Amino acid sequence: MKSALITGITGQDGSYLAELLLAKGYEVHGIVRRSSTENFERIAHLTGKIHLHQADLLDQLSIIDVIKESNPTEVYNLAAQSFVPTSWKQPVLTGEFTAIGVTRVLEAIKLLGRDRIRFYQASSSEMFGKVQAVPQGEDTPFYPRSPYGVAKLYGHWITINYRESYNMYCVSGILFNHESPRRGREFVTRKVTDGVARIKLGLAKELRLGNMDAKRDWGFAGDYVRAMWLMLQQDKPDDYVIATGETHTVRSLVELAFQAVGLDWQKYVVTDPALVRPAEVDLLIGDPKKANTHLKWKPEVTFPQLVKMMVDEDLKRLTQTATTDLRARGI
Repeated sequence: MKSALITGITGQDGSYLAELLLAKGYEVHGIVRRSSTENFERIAHLTGKIHLHQADLLDQLSIIDVIKESNPTEVYNLAAQSFVPTSWKQPVLTGEFTAIGVTRVLEAIKLLGRDRIRFYQASSSEMFGKVQAVPQGEDTPFYPRSPYGVAKLYGHWITINYRESYNMYCVSGILFNHESPRRGREFVTRKVTDGVARIKLGLAKELRLGNMDAKRDWGFAGDYVRAMWLMLQQDKPDDYVIATGETHTVRSLVELAFQAVGLDWQKYVVTDPALVRPAEVDLLIGDPKKANTHLKWKPEVTFPQLVKMMVDEDLKRLTQTATTDLRARGI
C-alpha cells in the first residue's frame, strides 16, 4: 500500500488531497501544529480514516520524527503562511514557514529516504507577480510582488536545487488561484461568497472590497489536487503550471455571486481603499499546456460553476447555523 504525508492537511488543499488519496487506497498521514485553538473543520469527516501527527515546519526534529513514524512514499508540502496581506504584516514569519520550512522538509527526506520518497512542493502563481509575459508558463521569468511571493520563490528554487543536486524525486506545482467552499474567509473569493450569502439572508447589509479590477486565473481546488497527485506518478520529476488558462476580474466574481442569489451587486458593494495591496500583481493567467499534454490533466469545474457552488454552500452553512442557534435558545 502506498502511503502519503501531507503538511497543511487541515487546509483547503490538504483536505481535498486527503480525500483523493484515500479514494485511491493510500494510507494518509497529516501534520498538524499544536495550538490553543485547533481547527479540524475541513477534515472532520475524515476522522478515523487518516493519521494525524503533531509537528511544525519551524522545528526540524519534529519533521524528522514524523517522517520516521509515517514512513511515506510520497510527501506533499502544502503548509505555509499563505495569506498575501498577512505576509506584509509578518514577512519574517512568512519566510520561516513558506521558504525555510521547505528546506527543513527536504533535509528530512534527504536524511531518511531520498531514494524512495517522492516530494511535492506547492509553488504559487504569486511568484510571477509583475508578470514578464502573458500567459505565464513554466519558462516565464519570476518577479514576485509580496513577501509571500518571494518566500514561495525560495521554496520553488530550493526544491529544484535538491532535485538536481541530490537526484531526489522533487517536483513543484506552480498553481494559480484555486478556490472552493473550504477556502478561508479571509481570501477574496470566499469573502465574496460568504458576504453575498449573509446579505441574502439578512445578516449583513454591505460587502467591502478593494481593487475590483484585479484579475486572476481561478479554478476549483478539487481539480488542482488531482494535478498534484499526477505529478508524483510520472517517470521523471518535473515542474508544471496548473491553471485554467482563463482570467476573471474580482468584479465578474462579484457579479456571478450576486446573480446566484438574484440580487444587484451595485446596491451592496463598497470599495474600500484600505483593502488595496501595497503592490498589486499584474495580469495572472496561466498556460497549462504542459500539464494538459504530459499529465493529461484538465480542469473539470468552470468558473461560473465554482462561484455558484461556493455561494450555495455558504447559504447552506449559514442557514444551518442560524437554525441551530434558534433551537439552542428554544425558539
